[in-house]
This record gives sequence, structure tokens and C-alpha cells, in this order.
Amino acid sequence: MDIIDHIRFITTSIRAKRLHSFLTGLGIAVGIAAVILLTSMGEGLQRYVLAEFTQFGTNLIAVTPGKVTTMGTSLGVLGSERLLTLEDSEALRRIPGVEAVVPVVQGNAEVKAEGRTRRITVYGVGPEMDRAFQMRVQSGRFLPPDDPRTARPFVVLGHKVRQELFPGRNPLGERLQIGNQPARVIGVMESKGQVLGFDLDDTVYIPAVRALDLFNREGLMEIDVLYREGSDPEEMVASIRRLLVQRHGQEDFTIITQQQMLDVLGSVLGMLTVAVGALGGISLLVGSVGIFTVMTIALRERINEIGLLRALGARRSQILLFFLLEGTLLAALGGAAGLAIGLCCALIIHTLVPLLPVHTPWTFVVLAELLAMGIGMLASILPALQAARLDPLEALRSE
Repeated sequence: MDIIDHIRFITTSIRAKRLHSFLTGLGIAVGIAAVILLTSMGEGLQRYVLAEFTQFGTNLIAVTPGKVTTMGTSLGVLGSERLLTLEDSEALRRIPGVEAVVPVVQGNAEVKAEGRTRRITVYGVGPEMDRAFQMRVQSGRFLPPDDPRTARPFVVLGHKVRQELFPGRNPLGERLQIGNQPARVIGVMESKGQVLGFDLDDTVYIPAVRALDLFNREGLMEIDVLYREGSDPEEMVASIRRLLVQRHGQEDFTIITQQQMLDVLGSVLGMLTVAVGALGGISLLVGSVGIFTVMTIALRERINEIGLLRALGARRSQILLFFLLEGTLLAALGGAAGLAIGLCCALIIHTLVPLLPVHTPWTFVVLAELLAMGIGMLASILPALQAARLDPLEALRSE
């Protein structure tokens, strides 16, 4: 028998039991569609989160007060013998390779201007924050490089705050009240949008020393260090640790590089993608049971046909190949239908909910189809072996 005879025999068999073939392919299609849809959402979420982090660059190092415990949480102020201070941030500037150092204090406060009042997020930062985090000033300027201990009461508005407090006019030079502190507007930031749920447009930026006084804090919440491109991050971490240990007398702080955060985040999101894909794999398991059942039924219904083929000279290997190819073809057709369904569902979800990231790598598509074919072949092995072992005379008499 040539290849055309093989194909004709298999397709005739599939058409002869249309309902069985449809239900078998449906089981595989549902499984593949679920795998494609869930992994697409997981991959899209992973890309979205990583893109949100990397928009600030990857050469950042965060220093927080308190040493990380074995539980993986920072003790913060309670665990520190000495808090992180503005003097610490100034000392970090002297490390070779450091391009910018940003002391950070964060909190919420009421902001009043011209009879309008809003409670928003207030960031106490240093004058290099816009450069370190790749943010741009739309009008005016960012905080000037004053003495960090006696910085002037200036404020830079986020894009949304400017629109709501000073609608329709230029706010530069205007005065407003932040909590119990007066401040003068010297700049407005370009729109940055939301980053991991935090609206960077709905905020204001003031000098870190002013924020310490506003929120009645004694120490900084974080110090962010921007180092030169091409520098060894491990050497930078070692230099920061060495300097702060010298100043504090012990390692009562935690150093985290941007790359470490990205690696951990990527690992967690990768596991999430695999986990949601495994849920769709359950449907594939059900589909494989369907293929096994259909092939077993086909074997019982076609014993006489198999006997005739064997009597006409068909070898055992050919009978085995018939059944393996039939199961593989059923799974391949079901897999192709599942791919189409999954991709269409992913497109519809992304169209209806644009904020929900959905991404389907072509490697997933190819692997899903190969997986479907592999399942079809594995599920057909036992019925194929049984068919190949049938005695020709016994098979002919089974009618």
C-alpha cells in the first residue's frame, strides 16, 4: 500500500464514524483552546509587569532600612539600630560609578489651592529623581539641588494634580498648602500614567527633608541609587554595603538590585504561566481518554476489516501505523480547531478589555499543536498494538 492508500483508509475511517470523531476532536480542541487562552493571559501579564518595571531602567539599586529576615520581610524601622538618613544618601553619592541618589519618603496629605482640596500621594524626593526614574518635566523645572537639610519649600505637580487644582491656567509660581506646609509650584511633570496600579500623575513631589517634617518621620523609607551603565552591579552592591556598614556599625539595611527584582518577578510570573497552562492540560487529559475510547471502539468494529487486510498481505507494522496515524490525525484536527478557538477568544478578550494584557507567542502555538498530536499518538498505541496482534483467520471469522 502506498501513501495515498494509507490516507484514503484513514480518512474513510474517520468519516465513517463522524460523531465519534467529532466528539474526540472536541475534547482535544477544548483542551488546546484552554491551554492557549490561559497561557496567553499568563504570558501577557508577565510581559506587562516586566515592562512596567523596566521602564525605569535596570541599573537601579534600592536600599531600605532593616535587614531582611528568613521570612523574607523587612523589619524596617523596628529592626534598625540606625535609620537611613539624608546624610546616608549624600555619602552614597561619593561612590565611584554612582550617577544619582534619590532619598524617598512617601505619604498621603491634603493639598489645597484656590479653594480646592484633594488628598493625594506626596513623594519626598531628591533633585535627581526625574533623571533616575526617566521621568520628564512638562513645564518649569524639577526640584533644584539645594542643601538636602535646608531645601526650599518647592513643589512639582503631577499631570493630573495640575489639571484638577489649576484647570485651564499655568500653575507655575502659584502657592498651595500641603498638609501644614506652604509651597510654591516650580514645575509640572509629563503624564506617566499608572505603574503597577500606582497613578504617578496623581501625586506631587517635594524635597525629602520637607516630607520628613510633614509626616513626622525621623528616617527615610528608601534610598534609590542609579549607577552608570556598564558597571558591575555586584561591585556596586558591595561598595554600598561597605559604606553603610562603616557608617552604621552593622548591616541593618537591605539592598535590592533592579535585576534581582526582575529575576524574582519573572520567576514567579513564569510559574504562574505554567500553572494556568497546566489547568488547560486537564482538558487535554480528558481528550486523550476520548481518543483511546474511540480507537478501542474502532478496533472492535473493524476486526473483520483488519483480518481482510492481513489476508491480503498487510503487515503488522502497517496495521499498527494505520491506527497510530488515525489517532494522531484526529488529535491534530482537534488541536487545530482548539488553536483557532483559543486565539479568537484571546483576541476578543483583549478587544473588550484593553487593559488586560494578552500575548500568544508562536512557540506556544507550535508546541500546543505538537502536544495534541503527541497525545493522540500515545492514546492510540494500545489499540494499535491490539489491532496489529490480531490473527488474520480469527479476525475474518469474527463477522
